[in-house]
Amino acid sequence: MLISIESQLNVLIYSIIAGMITGVLFDIYRIIRGIRNPKVILTFFSDIIFWILSAFVIFIFLLYTNYAFMEIYIFLYIALGIYIYLKLLSWFFTYINHKIIKTLGIIIRILKNNITYPFELFSYYFKNTRK
Repeated sequence: MLISIESQLNVLIYSIIAGMITGVLFDIYRIIRGIRNPKVILTFFSDIIFWILSAFVIFIFLLYTNYAFMEIYIFLYIALGIYIYLKLLSWFFTYINHKIIKTLGIIIRILKNNITYPFELFSYYFKNTRK
């Protein structure tokens, strides 16, 4: 089947973008896995779920962008997109996500302390006045 140059260029660009999306999903998965160190069985099943979810997301993306036209070079371009993302952008994405997670942890801790402080003060007052 002959494809126009414009369609081939779209397939190339969208396949590389699909690879970068896979890289982002992989970084999110690495960040989630970095929080806790699960057991081997749980790791196996979470890896399977990650790859099924990634395949589903990439298939839907390619379905909307190039009608899920799949040839061997599409997989090579996806691999190229993953490689480009992991070499150029992954460190920045994980750095930003770690900063966001750290900041959210601080905000949640401050909110928890501010919300529970009146109750702690109230309970402290009643503990000391009953003596």
